[in-house]
Amino acid sequence: MSTNDEGENIDSTTFKSLVRSLRYLICTSLDILFRVRHVSRFMETPTMTHFKALKRIFWYIKGNVDFGLFYGYSNSFHLVGYSDSNWAGDMDDRKSTMGFVFYMGDKTLT
Repeated sequence: MSTNDEGENIDSTTFKSLVRSLRYLICTSLDILFRVRHVSRFMETPTMTHFKALKRIFWYIKGNVDFGLFYGYSNSFHLVGYSDSNWAGDMDDRKSTMGFVFYMGDKTLT
């Protein structure tokens, strides 16, 4: 997709509203982050192609309603973090890779 896609222009107000709804869902469904960011680039002049991509994201969410991050109640507020890095691990351009995860509450790593 690009900003120069040919096709019928659609109402940008409706498109923006739907994208904002998806941005709210990113907090609990991180798997849609890349796609929502990509579709957000076309909010000013969306076409039917961009709208179809947006609908595919909603279809994906409908099929995966039971998956995501669920925040529960807990009296324990222990913050535990783990990280790992690979300094200059890519042999071609010497870029580094890093990953991290944090747990808050009474959840333990098993």
